[in-house]
Amino acid sequence: MIWSIVLTLVIFLIIIFIHELGHFVVAKLSGVKVNEFALGMGPAVLKRQKGETLYSVRAFPIGGFCSMEGEDDGSADPRAFCNAKLWKRMLIVLAGAAMNLLLGLVIVMGITAASDVITSNTVASFYDNASSEATGLQVGDTILEINGRSILVENDIAYELLRDADGVVDMVVRRNGEKVSLSGVTFTMIDGEDGSRSLSVDFKVVGIEPTFGNVLSYSFRKTVSIARLVWISLLDLVTGHASINDLAGPIGMTQVVGQAAKVGASSLLLLAAFISVNVGIFNLLPIPALDGGRFFFLLVEAIRRKRIKPEYEAYVHLAGFAVLILLMVVVAFHDVWRIIS
Repeated sequence: MIWSIVLTLVIFLIIIFIHELGHFVVAKLSGVKVNEFALGMGPAVLKRQKGETLYSVRAFPIGGFCSMEGEDDGSADPRAFCNAKLWKRMLIVLAGAAMNLLLGLVIVMGITAASDVITSNTVASFYDNASSEATGLQVGDTILEINGRSILVENDIAYELLRDADGVVDMVVRRNGEKVSLSGVTFTMIDGEDGSRSLSVDFKVVGIEPTFGNVLSYSFRKTVSIARLVWISLLDLVTGHASINDLAGPIGMTQVVGQAAKVGASSLLLLAAFISVNVGIFNLLPIPALDGGRFFFLLVEAIRRKRIKPEYEAYVHLAGFAVLILLMVVVAFHDVWRIIS
């Protein structure tokens, strides 16, 4: 358990560091004054002043920040964030999430390059008495869509099939160089002891030898797939297809990290990539206090050609921050409840 906590903290600290480093680097390149670059929250345990910027490590490893002059209020300093050109402020705000997405991509590239084979979307063989083969799917078919959603990598196949409730799906495949639509491809449903029903995937896919080109291609598609999965999960939460019980906070992630570490290094790294992309996508949501919320105000400024008063924007971000803290408390409560129940 202790090692799981340590690993979780290390993963989150790296992801947060990369996020804040994105803001920091783009701010510096844009000529914006950075007052402090900190890793962690709370009182500083290590700090060093270098030029105009204070670099610090703080007591609690639960966050970090890049504090820029005039970020949350007005400033007469010509190098303040609030006085920078609009496009520069937009780039600075988006840089954190962009770095998280880039980190996820780099991790996926490393995992893929180290793999013996790359899994494709092409059907290699069927298990005995496969229902999908009997209802239209064939060896050599490359699966392009399932139930209207495009398939980027093999994980999308499993995800879309497992989301299906009745075991009957529509597919689009590439067969002999042509797109073919398959209606009513059927899979066997398995009844669980708890009353749940799950779909049985009854085919295997082709593995291909890694090359420089297909490693790059697969890694980009895999990263996009992870990002899309985050959006789908958020939409499921909003539309009621998923509940708050399906969310996991830092406490719940400790268990997941521990399980991934037991499976192996590649599983742990893939989880780190997923978390990094998740953080990047979540930060782009137009929610006050998040980078997406700040970017929304910049878009409003671009349309109005006039900045909203900093104090008003600060009130909105403060309210958003309070809501996010409340959500974290609720999710943490559910994490603890799942552990002890």
